[in-house]
Amino acid sequence: MESVDLNAAADAYAATPLLNCLLREAADPVAPDGPDRADRPGRPGRPGERHDASTGTGVRVHRLRGSGRLLRVRGGRRPVRPELRTEDGWHPLSHTELAKLVSDELGRFTGAPNDELPVEITDSRDAIAALLAARTAAEPPADPYLLSEQSLVMGHPHHPAPKARGGAPAGTWLPYAPEAFARFPLVFLGLREDQTAEEGGPAASGAIDALADALDGPRAPAGYRLLPAHPWQLDLVGDRPAVREAFAEGRLLHLGESRRPAWPTASIRTLYVPDASADLFVKFSLDVRITNDVRRLWRHDLLKLRRTDAAASAGFAALRRTGSAAAWLADRGYRTAAFAFEELAVLVRDGLHAHTVPGATPLLAAALAEGYPQSPPAAGTDPLRWWRAYLSQVVPPVLELFARHGVVLEAHLQNTLVAVDAAGLPVQALFRDAEGVKLLADLPRADAWQRLVYCLVVNNLTEIAGALAGRHPDVAPLLWPAAREEFLRYEATRGLPEIAELLAAPTLPGKTNLLLRWTRADGADARYLPLPNPLRG
Repeated sequence: MESVDLNAAADAYAATPLLNCLLREAADPVAPDGPDRADRPGRPGRPGERHDASTGTGVRVHRLRGSGRLLRVRGGRRPVRPELRTEDGWHPLSHTELAKLVSDELGRFTGAPNDELPVEITDSRDAIAALLAARTAAEPPADPYLLSEQSLVMGHPHHPAPKARGGAPAGTWLPYAPEAFARFPLVFLGLREDQTAEEGGPAASGAIDALADALDGPRAPAGYRLLPAHPWQLDLVGDRPAVREAFAEGRLLHLGESRRPAWPTASIRTLYVPDASADLFVKFSLDVRITNDVRRLWRHDLLKLRRTDAAASAGFAALRRTGSAAAWLADRGYRTAAFAFEELAVLVRDGLHAHTVPGATPLLAAALAEGYPQSPPAAGTDPLRWWRAYLSQVVPPVLELFARHGVVLEAHLQNTLVAVDAAGLPVQALFRDAEGVKLLADLPRADAWQRLVYCLVVNNLTEIAGALAGRHPDVAPLLWPAAREEFLRYEATRGLPEIAELLAAPTLPGKTNLLLRWTRADGADARYLPLPNPLRG
């Protein structure tokens, strides 16, 4: 593939989520009989949308709130080909021009400057170009689960810079990028016992120590504990005074690399070790901003980990007693250095083998939403039947944990795995990430429910339904009635008062990632705007 093709593809991949953010958060649709009607005959459609007969693609016009200018795009959930209305007609925007437009509009709309986000937007686009080039020469994993975790080239569809990597040169992070089909050894450190901080008991401690066997790595000498490290993170923090001094004084030893690799998952800092003797996920700090946050294992999150994980584990154990196949990948605990508590932390999580139903293959839900060549539903599979199966596996566990156990799962696409049978039909949902779990005991019920609805409905179901509708337009009108039936079924059999309100509400909460980043809000400080509710009768 020629570089010009890679650049064009990178521009397209990067423009789509940026446009999604801009149109959702800082623009209003223009009715079909609005200012662009004279330019292109249209047929009646949704507000701001007309039909391009030559391509079969919707053409939508939006008025930007900051300046009042008009922006035209094609496509629905994945907008493409942005054009700005000028005195001379519609001007196609390059990615560079689109980024400048977004910066100008956000400055006008919010009244606040920002010199960080424009750099991140460019970094994200350049990272995609590097990833696309690397993928042409890399061998994708044969394992379907790993392939799904490493298939997200575009990434978060509603984030302005989903693939930004902190602005570092591509050569420093490409060896660790899941999107480049990376696999790499862990660095094994020896941490003096009196400098060790850990929590989780034998289940966590034994799992960390077992990595030496699973990855064929060096063992810790007497008086030291094994401390696995992500090589990229070690590059980032290894020269900081606390770490450098610990190496110099012998409190921290560099033992060497493992002989067998681990596999980075879509979150980048979480790696999978599929060895039958270990079957673990290991999660590390990564001092790089990825989407809204610097991805460090923060002390306050680690210290509350056991409480949230225990609550989620208890809820899923109760679910299993009712015959549900839903599973929770428990975060067993962590180990770190007392002098670099966050920087060198490693968290261990249950692997897949013990939790996946026999004969099923787990896949990352985010990959199904973005789409990749091997993603189900496979040819010949009834898409509506597939969707109903997906709903039946994913929705009830999330509602049950909330209603009966006071646990708010962060059931967005990145934290949801769906296991499919030999025909590609969903037969189980698996959930992960105690860091993102909230407990009803700790926050107002209305706030907890809003978070659940955003993660489950807006982030998860809306994207999966959109992907299905894009591949199978004939079933599109049936998807949301089927989802509504699933919520009604749960309300009738188990009961949850919030469901009636959800199904009657005119809007759902949509997270404002563009405005969050532009205003430099804390990544955990979610803010929402109303979106049309497709579950409404």
